[in-house]
Amino acid sequence: MEDMTKSHVSDGVNPSPSAVLIDGFIYDCGLQGMSPSTIERYISSIRAFSKFIESRGLDFKTAADIEVMRNFLAYFRLDRKLSQKTIENTFTALFSFYKYLKFERYIEENPVSEVRERYIRRYKDNDEGQMRKLISIEDMGRLINSTLDIRDKAIIALFAKTGIRRNELISLDISDINFEDHSIKLKPARKRTNRTVFFDDEMAVLLHRWIRSREGRNKKKSPALFINAMGDRLERHGVYQVVSSAAERIGLHDPSSDRMEDHFSPHCCRHWFTTHLRRAGMPREFIQELRGDARREAIDIYDHIDPKELKESYLAYIPQLGI
Repeated sequence: MEDMTKSHVSDGVNPSPSAVLIDGFIYDCGLQGMSPSTIERYISSIRAFSKFIESRGLDFKTAADIEVMRNFLAYFRLDRKLSQKTIENTFTALFSFYKYLKFERYIEENPVSEVRERYIRRYKDNDEGQMRKLISIEDMGRLINSTLDIRDKAIIALFAKTGIRRNELISLDISDINFEDHSIKLKPARKRTNRTVFFDDEMAVLLHRWIRSREGRNKKKSPALFINAMGDRLERHGVYQVVSSAAERIGLHDPSSDRMEDHFSPHCCRHWFTTHLRRAGMPREFIQELRGDARREAIDIYDHIDPKELKESYLAYIPQLGI
């Protein structure tokens, strides 16, 4: 993958003012520790916006206007009829970009904030999943058991059994799996504190089956745990398709609906993991540790959770799915 922290300005060519701003933003994202995949998605959204404003004779600075942002939203939602998720992701990228421009004193105010809050943020869910689809334990078992491909079955089960995020799953390598300890060491990420998650015997069986099958598919000798048909590391959209397509087949996902609660995505598995552990009676601080949530109180830094106790609690409370 292209290193998104490097300049996109060609050597020997005078860059346009917009290119200079984008390159500065790329560098800034790298300093913040954003992953290359996140930076790449942000830049793709920013370039889509750049085409929109350039067609109207504007640049990033002169487009720092609420009315321009509202027109861009109307273009995406009413003219191109793009999905709510695409719109959310695009305006998240634009918010971050204009926050950078404000930090660098190119503009005085971030024009995305008010538009995002009024027209977009009300649709967004917080990480507790208040609007996201929640399925039963029985339906999760049915979803996994109805999935025939062992790779896809392992992906959905791993989301459910660990509550990890999509990027965390994508970045997993074979070497991150510890079958002796039934644990997984996640890659460092800005959003995650605790990097160790656990899996039970049900999950271990599926992982063993997938790894045996993977040997015949891994023509490029990739270290990635989950690979695509070409032998490359599976990417975000591929993971989304695995989960949503499997859910659609058994009536748990309706891609034609505009309502978030009619959609089942990888993040719904994180909501499922959290909710059913809580309903089973796991202590809240243990759930937060497994999720890798940031500690909210300064004193929490000194409130260490014993890994052995955490693992025992996990094995006691994680739902069994009959898979």
